[in-house]
This record gives sequence, C-alpha cells and structure tokens, in this order.
Amino acid sequence: MLPDDKVRLAVEIKGGTVTLPIVRLLSCDLALSTAQLAKQLAKAPEFFRSAPVILDVSALEDQSGLDLPTLVGQLKQMGVIAVGLRGGNESLRRSAASLKLAVLADVPTGRSVALESTESKPLPPSDLRPVAKAQLITQPVRSGQRVYAKGTDLIVLASVGHGAEIMADGHIHVYGTLRGRALAGVRGDTECRIFCRELQAELVSIAGHYRVNEDLDEAVRGRSVQIYLKGTALVIENL
Repeated sequence: MLPDDKVRLAVEIKGGTVTLPIVRLLSCDLALSTAQLAKQLAKAPEFFRSAPVILDVSALEDQSGLDLPTLVGQLKQMGVIAVGLRGGNESLRRSAASLKLAVLADVPTGRSVALESTESKPLPPSDLRPVAKAQLITQPVRSGQRVYAKGTDLIVLASVGHGAEIMADGHIHVYGTLRGRALAGVRGDTECRIFCRELQAELVSIAGHYRVNEDLDEAVRGRSVQIYLKGTALVIENL
C-alpha cells in the first residue's frame, strides 16, 4: 500500500451549478396533472428527454392524496426521471426515500428552470445585481459545453451551438447566433435581460420564466432581439 502522500487521487467533490426542471404539482389528480404535463413536454421533446426533474409538492393542500410511486412511474413512462422531492410531509418524504429520491429542503433556490411561470422567488435587492466584471467568452460555445457567469454578466463574442448552455446571474449578451440554451438571472433577478444577434435558441429563460424554440414567433426567429420580463410574461422583441 502506498503512503498517504503517494495515493493517486481517484475522486473529488466540487461545488457546481446545475439547472433542473421543477415539476410543481397543484393537484393530486394524477390523470389531469400528467395530461397537462405531457402537453408541456411535447413542446420541447428533445430538451426534456431523459431529463432529471424535481417534484415540488409544497402547493398541495392535501398531500395525503398524492400517490408518489404512481406519479414517479408515470413520469418515467413519459421519459422524465424524478430525482428529488421538495415540500413533502413526513409520509411523502418516507415514500420518496423508498423510491431513492433526494429529499430537498422546502426552500426555492432560484436556479432551476421551472415548468410554470411563478416558480422563481426574487432575492433581496442586495443579492441581485452583479458586482464582478462581466465574464467574456471569445470562442464559440459548442454542443455539450456549459458556461456559468457567477455574480456577473456573460458576454459571448461568438455563437452558442445546439446542446450548449450558457447561464449568468446577470445579463447575457451573445454577439453571434444563439442556438443552445440561455438562462439569465439564474439567482432570481427579474431585471436581467438576454441580448443576441440571431435567435435560434432551444430555450431562453429569465429568472426561471422560460420559452422553448417551438414557442418562438416567426417575427423574432433568426432576428436580433432582446428578451426580458414584463410582470410574469417573457417578452422577446426585435432590436
């Protein structure tokens, strides 16, 4: 056996930022809920294919009526993998544990892409605005790459490819074609905006409010645009 100082490093734990869709249940009627969810997933089948999701049950008044194992099974049949539960009572948490789901604290993080428009909760003003110099990317962001500008804006001087993901706590500027996913204000800042020279995005999001490619109007597709929130509505307008 090698001495401790000679042992080859085989594993390490690092902090990171991962965006996960949140399925927020508003009813224990699984037939109704899964039917509506299927319609939403159909808008971006490739984006949600085999996607891990968090189940948020905090809005349910009578959580005892929720059949969690059946729900998890139905989601799996739709190609969505439940990986965690948020907001459950003791019974649901035990059920989640038996299903090998992570049990999360009932506190929104503001960093997940929600499947409904009211998920993100604004942070205190002192925590919102970027304080660091903008992060600058001069090379194309290619498929499979992920860039996160923590605590600041993100400026990309090239294009963002299909399957790539760019995120920022502040604004996002793309001076090329935006084909991948762009998420601004990921910590909940609803004042953030996305600017791009050519919009072909798979998904755009401001503080958790999102729109997928299939929902883009032809009037803005392929155009130079800015994207911002007006109330809870995501606005995309030509520049």
